[in-house]
Amino acid sequence: MTRDDLIAMLREQTPACGPARNTLIAGADFVVWDGLVPANRHAGVFRRRMHHSLKRGHTIDGLADSVDILLRAGEEPLRTGSIDAVDRSSWFTIFMNSTATVVVACCGGRRPTTMESADTPESDAHLAGDNKPA
Repeated sequence: MTRDDLIAMLREQTPACGPARNTLIAGADFVVWDGLVPANRHAGVFRRRMHHSLKRGHTIDGLADSVDILLRAGEEPLRTGSIDAVDRSSWFTIFMNSTATVVVACCGGRRPTTMESADTPESDAHLAGDNKPA
């Protein structure tokens, strides 16, 4: 998959898709992993992440919408990926269909500047399944 392919796939699935697209246009690094994980398994991991982040006062753009989309997708196998801004100021987690031709959901945004900065969804993306770069 090329950068232009991913830019074209990021539409308005969640509020984080536009900023993720802009980050890619600005030259961000990205990766899509080979592993397939059922959407509802991702939903469980990211729902816990959402509750944990909210308790700490952090908001993650598109996270609630992504969790809802993943729950509705049920057992559909998905790939995950990440987008990391050139200056590392922001990150995004993307969820794609099994063939990596459609972005199903996206969450992320600016990295927290506190000691809890490791508390980002990307740090738990690997927990949802066997993820190897595509």
